[in-house]
Amino acid sequence: MLLHFYKMNGAGNDFVVIDNRDLATSLTKDQIEHLCDRHRGVGADGLLAVEPAENGADFKFRYYNADGGEAEMCGNGARCFGRFTAALMEGEADRVTFETIAGKLAAELVEDDIRIAMSEPKDLKLDTGVVIPGLEGTLRFINTGVPHVVVFVADLPGTEVVRHGAAIRYHRGFAPAGTNANFATVLAPGHIAIRTYERGVEDETLACGTGMVACALMHHLLDGAPSPIKVDVKGGDTLEIGFEKTGETTFRNVTLTGPADFVFEGDIEI
Repeated sequence: MLLHFYKMNGAGNDFVVIDNRDLATSLTKDQIEHLCDRHRGVGADGLLAVEPAENGADFKFRYYNADGGEAEMCGNGARCFGRFTAALMEGEADRVTFETIAGKLAAELVEDDIRIAMSEPKDLKLDTGVVIPGLEGTLRFINTGVPHVVVFVADLPGTEVVRHGAAIRYHRGFAPAGTNANFATVLAPGHIAIRTYERGVEDETLACGTGMVACALMHHLLDGAPSPIKVDVKGGDTLEIGFEKTGETTFRNVTLTGPADFVFEGDIEI
C-alpha cells in the first residue's frame, strides 16, 4: 500500500500527518511505529490523522505516539493539525475546531504562529510525594490534556533528562498510564526554560506543548507569574502560554501560541 503523507514540525516536535477524511486508511500500531522510525521510516515523534468530525467540530484529531499507541492530546501536534486543517477548508480559514479525546479544541492563525485553545487542566498535585534517587526537587503533577510531572531544577542543562525522565514515567506512583516528565528552570519572572521526556516517544523531545502548559501553570502557582508566560524549549523556539485563573488551583482559557511548519510531503510503501 502506498501512503501519501505530510511532514510537519512544531517548535522541533515533528509529526507525520495523513489526511484520512475518507477513513480509507487503517494503520496498525506496528505500521505507525514504522512510519515514525527515524532510520527505516519517515521519522517523527508521532503521527497525526485527520478524520471527519462526529460532534459538530470541523475535524476529528487522532494522535499516535512514535510507539504506535494513541494518546489523548499533543499541544505541538494540535498546532500542526490546526495549520494543516485550516488549509483544507475553503478559503483557508483562520480558525478551525477539532475533536480530541481530551475534548473539543480550537486553533487560530495569529500572523505566522498558531494559537491553540487547550483543554482545562485537572488533577493538580503540588506535591506527589514521589522521590527519584539523584533528583532534587519536588515532583508536581497536572493533567493538561495528558499527564505531566513538573520538577524545577537549578541546573537544567546538566539534568539527566532521559534517566530521570524514564524513572518518573515508569514510577509506580503514576501507574498504570505513566506520565510525561518535565524539568524546568526560571530564567526571569514570567519566562522559563524546559526540557521534556515524552511518554510514548520514550526519549527527550525538542518540544512538548502540553508540557509547556504544565510548566507555565506551575510557575504561576509557585511564583505568581502573570499570564502570558514565555517558555523556551530545547528546539530553540520560545512559545507563549496564556491563561485565566478561576480559583486557587483552577484555570480556564488556556492557550498555547507558537510555530507550526510544513517540512515536506511524499509517498511511502507500508
